[in-house]
Amino acid sequence: MKMMTVTVLTALLVCPVDLKAQQRCAAREHVVNHLAQKYGERRQALGLGGQGAMMEIFASEASGSWTITITTPNGSTCLMATGRNYEALSEPLPPAGDDL
Repeated sequence: MKMMTVTVLTALLVCPVDLKAQQRCAAREHVVNHLAQKYGERRQALGLGGQGAMMEIFASEASGSWTITITTPNGSTCLMATGRNYEALSEPLPPAGDDL
């Protein structure tokens, strides 16, 4: 999971991001329903961040669209990044002792 988080954060720094998505927040239930109904996206991964924030990756394997959200402890979910060409990967962990 640590490697996936590093990969996601690296991708956010390197890839262009839909800036309009960063300004959209709503109740989590509303956001999840919207992503499912409009884009066919379902949750593919999640991780917990500092101060109780939850990062989730939603994606559609059919269309390749993806969305990264952050949900705060108060239940507000914000769209952080969106894109295309989602691909699920299952890669082996690096050998022990390889620090980043």
